[in-house]
Amino acid sequence: MISPVLKRLSVAAAVAAFATAAFAQDFPKRPITMIVPFAAGGTSDVIARTVAEQMSVALGQTIVIENVAGAGGSTALARASRAEPDGYTIAIGNAGTNAATYTIYPKLPFTPDSFVPIAMVAKTFGIIAVRKDFPAKDLKEFIAYARANPAKINLGHAGVGSSNYLICKSFVTAAGIDATLVGYRGAAPALTDAIGSQIDGVCDAAASVSQSINEKLVRGLVVGSTVRLATLPDLPTSSEAGLPEFEAQGWNGLFAPKGTPPVRHRQVECGGAHRGRDRCGEEALCRPVDRCARRQRAYAGAASATGDARRREIPEDAGGRRQAIAPCASAASAAPPAPSSRRRRP
Repeated sequence: MISPVLKRLSVAAAVAAFATAAFAQDFPKRPITMIVPFAAGGTSDVIARTVAEQMSVALGQTIVIENVAGAGGSTALARASRAEPDGYTIAIGNAGTNAATYTIYPKLPFTPDSFVPIAMVAKTFGIIAVRKDFPAKDLKEFIAYARANPAKINLGHAGVGSSNYLICKSFVTAAGIDATLVGYRGAAPALTDAIGSQIDGVCDAAASVSQSINEKLVRGLVVGSTVRLATLPDLPTSSEAGLPEFEAQGWNGLFAPKGTPPVRHRQVECGGAHRGRDRCGEEALCRPVDRCARRQRAYAGAASATGDARRREIPEDAGGRRQAIAPCASAASAAPPAPSSRRRRP
């Protein structure tokens, strides 16, 4: 669940950015379609519906959610890139679908330049959760079990190229284990199978898995963050669990097809969202930060055009390292900024 506070922050982000793109005072005249690249019920879908609900109220027009699952989000982004650039079709993407995917799938029918970034609307934190009857009770026992049973543990994710896939790759690399990663058409189907003990666990984001952990349908092992989440106060951070190398922080943003009338991003300080992340839980939704959208686009373009060697390790080795997961994360990060960050914490 996303709190009412976060809903108010999400509409500030989405409407402030998107509404300024209107090229006529009577925009919008008809419903706006928001394409979600995964099945209903997962992190992107939860965030999209929260943003859409508030945008609908603010803009006085229906926001229609269209779930287009497949290929780790690439099917949906291809659909979005071909849409008429009139402002009536937008898409929600993440660090996987709009950054890492360009190195995982080198022959996509779209490029970073196929889209206009509108706003970053959410900061996410990766979680590893296992079926409730899994023999290991904590992360230390899980890693020991996995090392004693190589390739026998299976972890579900939302498809190769998704942010959940990056969480999985980051985790198995940091833990030094050999696990079988099982791709689904979204986070929700994977979580359903974990609840039903069809798979051993999931790599997911807090927005979609928190409720299941709180209801003891699955058991949370660790969150890839430097601080505990308000919605899961008993879930240890990676450092507390003994695996500080595991960092899984990502983001979700809104994008429009290339050629959509330019968005006049507002340079609004995200300090309220920084402070709100500890109060409100896992998803720090904030107002748009123009330089963050530019950095996301620049990151994806550089990864695609130059074939950065470290980024190209994503599918095999370092998929979930912070540099690959969250190029934009400093706009609303729970962790202290890196020395090179231009943002100064209060």
